[in-house]
Amino acid sequence: MLIRLCKTALVASIAIFFALVAFGNITDYQTNAVFVRHVLAMDTIFPDSNVHWRAITSPGLVTAAYVLIIAWEAATGLVLFYATARLFSASGRGGPAFAAAKGPAVLGLTMALLLYGLGFSVIGGEWFAMWQSQTWNGLTSAARFILLAGIVLIVLLVPEQTRD
Repeated sequence: MLIRLCKTALVASIAIFFALVAFGNITDYQTNAVFVRHVLAMDTIFPDSNVHWRAITSPGLVTAAYVLIIAWEAATGLVLFYATARLFSASGRGGPAFAAAKGPAVLGLTMALLLYGLGFSVIGGEWFAMWQSQTWNGLTSAARFILLAGIVLIVLLVPEQTRD
């Protein structure tokens, strides 16, 4: 049961992380709104780069993108809080019950990986060439969050060696 509780605690830590990120982006909206605006505008990438045509500068589209990010963060946190409750409830009911309860956690952790992997690394980093910016480059932070969520997903999916 201890291993199941440890896995539950790891999922809970990611839920708390996403709740805090969403809360921070809502209560301090402008700080990361500026970040999103610069990444989408591609105004700090290499000046002679041939990908400036990809830039999005429409205030409405930039706002929509940032609101979508915040909504995804909040939804991920909610799914992971629900997953934590399911895992905790199943932790004392035996291995098969715990394994059956993992679905929402897998979903929430996948949502986390999609946000930071697809959203920040692929779309932000490659499509909007965030990697070229010395000022508005979130790839290191995204890699840290991908690593964190990925490790928790791997640990969660390792079958427990139990006798129940």
